[in-house]
Amino acid sequence: MSNAPLMPKATAVWLIDNTALTFQQIADFCRLHELEVKGIADGDVAQGIKGMDPVSAGELTRDELEKGQADASYRMKMAESRVQVPLSRAKKGPRYTPVSRRQDRPDAIAWLLRFHPELPDSQIMKLVGTTKPTIQAIRDRTHWNSSNIKPVDPVTLALCTQLDLDFAVQKAAAKAAKLRKAAGVEEPVETLMPASESLADEATIAEPEPVPEVALRDEDAFKSFDSPPAEPEEEEEAVDADSVFAKLKDLKPALEDDDKE
Repeated sequence: MSNAPLMPKATAVWLIDNTALTFQQIADFCRLHELEVKGIADGDVAQGIKGMDPVSAGELTRDELEKGQADASYRMKMAESRVQVPLSRAKKGPRYTPVSRRQDRPDAIAWLLRFHPELPDSQIMKLVGTTKPTIQAIRDRTHWNSSNIKPVDPVTLALCTQLDLDFAVQKAAAKAAKLRKAAGVEEPVETLMPASESLADEATIAEPEPVPEVALRDEDAFKSFDSPPAEPEEEEEAVDADSVFAKLKDLKPALEDDDKE
């Protein structure tokens, strides 16, 4: 039983009206302040409260009450309960999810199944607050809303904390490593590449050749802005003397005819 009466003020009202206990004794037994007990006696506090007999309620024995009335310095003790009330412990179950966040649970489950497949269904149920049939339906793509489910981090959706998620992942990873070790499967050990190999690889990479810089004179630079681009000149054919005389022989009869006319 508790160290204080179930109804301290009602018990104090009864003790003030029916016993010769001092205010300090009543205050210590009811776990109240002495001034508060004095206020109850004056009628300033607990007005309208009906007194409760602690003796009939099993909270105080007659012997303790008589000892207290006989000695003003005696502090009364609560009577031990004859009934053993078992302590009720809260059962560990799925995490409670607010109504406003329940539509986000399928997205969180899909994210956990994709990025942390080592997590058992029991851990997913605790993190997100869901049921095993729902997890199986999302895994098998038989959920009624499978077409609209998109993986989203449950921490972002405020369905669990990052600390809880990290703890669950570490626990699942440790359990998986233990099972692999028991089965005799060696885990791959990732090591850094030696410095000699990394430097050798870098040396084999050909550096790009530098682009040659063309010197440009000032007058050429201004010329390119002021004048339009020059058209390409046509190449002149080479002059042959024999071909020229042959053409003159062909034109001579025609010139003579023109002179006769």
